[in-house]
Amino acid sequence: MHRPRVAQWHTHTNGVQATPMMADWLSNRDSLTERLIAHSQQFRVQRLYQGRAMCLRDEFAEIDLAKPQQVVEREVLLRCDDVAVVYAHTIVPLTANAQEWPLFASLGNRSLGTTLFNDPLVQRGQLQYARLSWTHPLMRRIQHCEFIQQDGLLGLTHLWARRSVFTRHGAKLLVTEVFLPTLQHLRLVAHSNLSSQ
Repeated sequence: MHRPRVAQWHTHTNGVQATPMMADWLSNRDSLTERLIAHSQQFRVQRLYQGRAMCLRDEFAEIDLAKPQQVVEREVLLRCDDVAVVYAHTIVPLTANAQEWPLFASLGNRSLGTTLFNDPLVQRGQLQYARLSWTHPLMRRIQHCEFIQQDGLLGLTHLWARRSVFTRHGAKLLVTEVFLPTLQHLRLVAHSNLSSQ
């Protein structure tokens, strides 16, 4: 049986031959949630799944597991004006507790990024980048997700992705973000000041 391919992760966007626009999105260390809000009239998080699952073969070592095993997994789509632009995949060890990652279990459709970037105890590790081919498990999930515009994926051989480890009280959490082709259509939006209305 053919085993899913493990992605090659790089520490610089040059390693994945990203276009200038994609390199800018990939390498930006600010909150992705805040950046997407600035590029849309309406931003929302759509949770696809949160619960136990087997971590992927190119993930386990990042959160200090000895081998692929069950973790708590969270899958969401980040949507700008109701269009899915980013698929995000997060894992934490089963041993993680509420003291280490408060609110994680009860996020629902709220943004994990907002929680992470507003917590002074959270440290973000180095960004890593990859070109995910359709043999990668995350790409297969994207390809079969009914909430993603599949026509925009036709003819593509890969999608760009990035990941980073967040640490809090010594506990690790891995976030992988896959950028969908619809991202290229985003433009900065001038948000009105509600207090002046």
